[in-house]
Amino acid sequence: MTKQELIEAVHAKAGGELTRKATGEVVEAVFEAVKASIKDDGKFYMPAFGTFQLKERAARTGRNPRTKKPIKIAATKTVGFKAATALKGAL
Repeated sequence: MTKQELIEAVHAKAGGELTRKATGEVVEAVFEAVKASIKDDGKFYMPAFGTFQLKERAARTGRNPRTKKPIKIAATKTVGFKAATALKGAL
């Protein structure tokens, strides 16, 4: 599903009470709030859907596939998702 398809689905579910532009702004605001929650608290939990959680990957030594020489890979942060039982059951 693309962002535009998500906006259309939310717009249809709302019964057309909002304009498509306003619906797009609401969808954008929701994702900004989720992003802020993950950044500030380290996780975002939505009952019956799942948990987005900030994860840290340690620095490590990798290997360049072309030259076979070792390279240093810096530590990074990423987001993991764990689906709730209700979501798993619905699939």
